[in-house]
Amino acid sequence: MNKIHPTVIIEGDVKLGENNEILPYSVLYGPLEIGDNNLIGPHVIIGTSGEDTKDPRYDASNNLIKIGNNNIIREYSVIQKPRYEDSTQIGNDAYLMTGAYVPHDAILYDGVTLSPHVAIGGISRLMKSCTIGMGASVHQYSIIGQYSMVAANSAVIKNVKPFSRFIPGKPISINLYAIKKYGFEAFEKEIASYVLEDIIPHNLEILLIIEEFMKLHLASKRRLY
Repeated sequence: MNKIHPTVIIEGDVKLGENNEILPYSVLYGPLEIGDNNLIGPHVIIGTSGEDTKDPRYDASNNLIKIGNNNIIREYSVIQKPRYEDSTQIGNDAYLMTGAYVPHDAILYDGVTLSPHVAIGGISRLMKSCTIGMGASVHQYSIIGQYSMVAANSAVIKNVKPFSRFIPGKPISINLYAIKKYGFEAFEKEIASYVLEDIIPHNLEILLIIEEFMKLHLASKRRLY
């Protein structure tokens, strides 16, 4: 059973799983697929058309948003419909804090954290368990690698390596917090060599993470921090 406040507006083909809670004055436009155990805060807007300067009034009535399970989407956040690809997507266990902006065609992988007032550019890929600091902005088409961290108030204009920490004006460093949090301590030296010196690790698990990132990075044809 879902708990939906009576002031919530739901229009179109909206599919809800179980045990979701949607708080006052939120607006959901279909087509929209939402899984289980999600918390959607007050004044959240999901399903408006993307803000695309090439076609600002495009017809998004049939464009799909997919949201997985166990996500927290706090007040005043916005998630927009795709314009160029099949769907805008949020995976599982994401934490979107107050005023997060998820644009057209973005994909947020599992475990992504967007701190308050983060703005993501269109067609970006935020990979598993990356964290974007308060007030940061991410350029369109960006690839943010797994377990990386972007500092507060950053303007991200290149791709960010897995396990790295991007702080404007400083060299790329290692995201030790994520290494400890997600249990990669045994591979810290290999991760450090990759982040700081571009030395490819031998451990298969770390190698697969990097290969997944590199596939998206190379396809994006963008530069790398």
